[in-house]
Amino acid sequence: MLIELKDLHKSYFLENWEEVPVLKWVNLSVDTGNFIALMWESGSGKTTLLNVIWALHPLTKWEYILEWENISEIDDDETLSYIRNKKMWYIFQQFNLLPKLNALENVALPALYLWVNKKERLEKATKLLEKVWLQDKLNSFPWELSWGQQQRISIARSLINDPDILLADEPTGSLDSKVSLEIMELILSLKKSWKTIIMVTHAPLVAKYADKIIFLEDWVITNYDYKI
Repeated sequence: MLIELKDLHKSYFLENWEEVPVLKWVNLSVDTGNFIALMWESGSGKTTLLNVIWALHPLTKWEYILEWENISEIDDDETLSYIRNKKMWYIFQQFNLLPKLNALENVALPALYLWVNKKERLEKATKLLEKVWLQDKLNSFPWELSWGQQQRISIARSLINDPDILLADEPTGSLDSKVSLEIMELILSLKKSWKTIIMVTHAPLVAKYADKIIFLEDWVITNYDYKI
């Protein structure tokens, strides 16, 4: 088992200590190589659940097992940051590319945080841009590229540290249907490399690529292991 969440509960607290629940008693198991889509309406807790898996949000009550290690017992920010950078990566809807860096530099940047030397970073980033069909855009800046090209750069960046897990929050949300399908075919190719993918989406056309679809409604999982 790669990921296991047990009785996960996440709340925010107002100034008067009133509890506002975001996730309730979520139980989720993910095996290596799974492609899981999280679906349902906005505000149902999908992105929060993704951020929890990314070890970004502290939880009210939980047990989070990652590769047989209880992540819920780790309270050291540097250790959690290392886990986020090495074991998993996040593909954002809005790409989050740095406008002053070209495509090659954007892709190579996360490897800097793991102290990979510059020559190795750039060589690997070049190969990854070739993998997403952007070998002719190495020196292009984000503002010179289409949204589809920017998302491909984002995907290449997500692979620079060779993570086992890819988390994607509406990766096609800003794209038209044709480019969305191209991006999903690219993401699907990563699964063949035994990458585990957990993706938030509203679109059934996108969710159909997943092995499993999980519905979240009113902060709880209402339907698990469903396939369109």
